[in-house]
Amino acid sequence: MRARLLLLAGALAAFGASLGSGFHFDDYAIFPAHFDLGLTRPLTYLTFWLNYQVGGENPIGYHAVNLLLHLGAVLLAYECLRRLLPERAAVIAAALFAIHPIQAEAVNYVWARSIVLAAVLCFASLLSWLEGRQWTAVLWFAAALLAKEECAAFPLMLWLIEKSQWRRPPGLRIFIMLLLSLAAGARVIYATLVTPGAPAGFQAGISPWRYLTAQSVVILRYLRLLIVPYGFTVDPDVHVPLWLGILAWAALIGLVAFTWRRGQTWFLAGLILLIPSSTIFPAADLSADRRMYLPMLAFAAAAGLLLAQVKTHWLPASLGAVLLVFSMVRTSVWMSEESLWREAVERAPDKVRPKIQLARALPAAKALELLNQARVLAPYDPAIAAETGKVLLSEGQPEAALEEFGRALALAPRDARNLNNRGVALQALWQTEAARQDFQRALELDPNLTEARENLARLNQPAR
Repeated sequence: MRARLLLLAGALAAFGASLGSGFHFDDYAIFPAHFDLGLTRPLTYLTFWLNYQVGGENPIGYHAVNLLLHLGAVLLAYECLRRLLPERAAVIAAALFAIHPIQAEAVNYVWARSIVLAAVLCFASLLSWLEGRQWTAVLWFAAALLAKEECAAFPLMLWLIEKSQWRRPPGLRIFIMLLLSLAAGARVIYATLVTPGAPAGFQAGISPWRYLTAQSVVILRYLRLLIVPYGFTVDPDVHVPLWLGILAWAALIGLVAFTWRRGQTWFLAGLILLIPSSTIFPAADLSADRRMYLPMLAFAAAAGLLLAQVKTHWLPASLGAVLLVFSMVRTSVWMSEESLWREAVERAPDKVRPKIQLARALPAAKALELLNQARVLAPYDPAIAAETGKVLLSEGQPEAALEEFGRALALAPRDARNLNNRGVALQALWQTEAARQDFQRALELDPNLTEARENLARLNQPAR
């Protein structure tokens, strides 16, 4: 009981301040107007819907659920690890999982709840498996896939544990889990095909081969952050030449061979859990720290076994104290949009998206200055013109905003959001019929664009 309480206290100290944070980036897509329970992650969206029913758009309830899920994951991780590792190694590993700053993004970012929830359900599956309730484990894993498909490689890790611990061949239940993973993967591919602007799959803007090449460097970045927890950012700038990606894969293969010969199967298990996010299925974001949340169980186990061999107790305790401070600092960065994106701009000065996001958190004059800097970097990026138009419109300059929205539309004529934005500017200039046409065309391109539907509805309301 003492170990469990200490683990919970550490996790609360590391990430408890997140209760005072707000929403960031994709968080605004969690509200009912954007819900899509039929395609991906229905279980996660159900939790968002319940949050909304209880507390509306107050962020504290959403962050409270994320934090509670992390606490649940910590307890379940410890229960699994103590059945697989010596007691001291299990405590160290569970502590690393609980407080390491690489976990900050998954816990502090409401949108990342999907991977935390999936991890909780995977750990419940693993615990059931270790206790001999294998069909129950299959059910828990099926639920995990409904939270986030990124856990699809979990059956492979389970098989590796079976093989290394008890030398058992893969059985029927693991085979069924793998079939469930394949079905979930097919569902994701379908969703990315039918969802306009999906940031993954064929619409990610990168080929599977180039994505695979880049992921070797990305994985090495994750491993470096595990050892040296400095340099975190919500939006890292990843540019990987082909030769460097191939060299990094060679280094990873050598590292796997080395750890395998030394009996460190947990390191390989961590890499296995990264397969869905870090191999050939492309995503627009090449690197995201939240993808390490589930694999962290295995990497923490590998580190726990190593640190448990140290005879002096002060070293693991000192390491834990340092990691705790770093996690508290990471959580403080996530407390506001400005601090989060200012850090991202500083650590990726040549990347456009952090500048656009930071501009949204700044006064108009500073926002326009920052957007001008972004335009120098990417003069033909329609997102810069669209954001500039929004700032000008908020400042009561619809004519200037219309020019920027027109520029964005010329650069990306198939983007329904650009049509909607131009319609808003036209409406502000009392060009009602032209605005109506833009809203209608936007809905033709993307029938699910809520803003265009609402704007058209308001436009069609009779004047009072």
